[in-house]
Amino acid sequence: MTTNATRVPCTVVTGFLGAGKTTLIRNLLEQSAGKRLALIVNEFGDVGVDGEILKGCGIDTCPEENIVELANGCICCTVADDFVPALDQILSRTPKVDHILIETSGLALPKPLVQAFQWPTVKSRVTVDGVIAVVDGPALAEGKVASDMDALAAQRAEDESLDHDDPIEEVFEDQVACADLIILSKNDLLDEAGADRARRIVDAHIGPAVKVVPSEHGKVDPSILLGLGLAVEDDIENRKSHHDGVGDHEHDDFDTFIVDIASVTDPEDLAHRIAAAAEQQDVLRVKGFVDVAGKPMRLLVQAVGPRVNHYYDRAWTAQDERRSRLVVIGLKGLDQPAIEKILAG
Repeated sequence: MTTNATRVPCTVVTGFLGAGKTTLIRNLLEQSAGKRLALIVNEFGDVGVDGEILKGCGIDTCPEENIVELANGCICCTVADDFVPALDQILSRTPKVDHILIETSGLALPKPLVQAFQWPTVKSRVTVDGVIAVVDGPALAEGKVASDMDALAAQRAEDESLDHDDPIEEVFEDQVACADLIILSKNDLLDEAGADRARRIVDAHIGPAVKVVPSEHGKVDPSILLGLGLAVEDDIENRKSHHDGVGDHEHDDFDTFIVDIASVTDPEDLAHRIAAAAEQQDVLRVKGFVDVAGKPMRLLVQAVGPRVNHYYDRAWTAQDERRSRLVVIGLKGLDQPAIEKILAG
């Protein structure tokens, strides 16, 4: 396939909740070798955690004005309303951007997004350089698509008869099936046997031309990720998904809501409460910013199931509303009052 040199290349980074997309992109921005980048972040929920992490990088080649957040839901469901205007905004920048990165939400299907690049008003200006799927290595090694999904079916290495009733597994399969490159994240947490199990699951869903690249802490050489020149929009109909022939798709099997909590004095105690909420409810992801009493720095919290990470990412500013807000994402039917009670302590 050939690409028009006048069109700006776009790389779509997809992957399930907590797989490591933001870490990969942050490292990519830091290693851009002078290439001027722009980024569209599809945040799921009203608190732009991923966008805030990336805006705080201070990278000259991707200034804050080149980062656009889409917070109105899944990008594949709001292409016309949100994505195309965001693209227009980025393409109007001066100086012109060299490459656009698109981080989808964990629930997004890449195929409908790539199909939007076939629209005449879009295709004349941009092209899909490649689709990259980030998968959670340790979770796959346990036979799950995410670390907290203990109810999912066990791994399928050779069995082609998949039960597609589980929408989360279908989302995972559609993301991987659409990808040109698979990043197997958190490889440092895998032993040889675990890495082999994770690879067999991924290999069951991809073609022979798709490569799997193991990564540690999101560090992958940019030359592997950018400049693929595949013009994916011209080949997207050949990438089969569970949603082919379906006009629309819904994400009604997921709940998301925001929990406001009081300032905390002990981040570790909060981490234990988040882990408890994940273990007692079907919580997939918790993320947000927290005010720690007596600390000038803002605490960033990110949890995948019962695995909770937290660190101080930057100082609170005069423009910040200093409060603690957490986005909770999980399976349909979450007991919101019970979760709020656990998180409140």
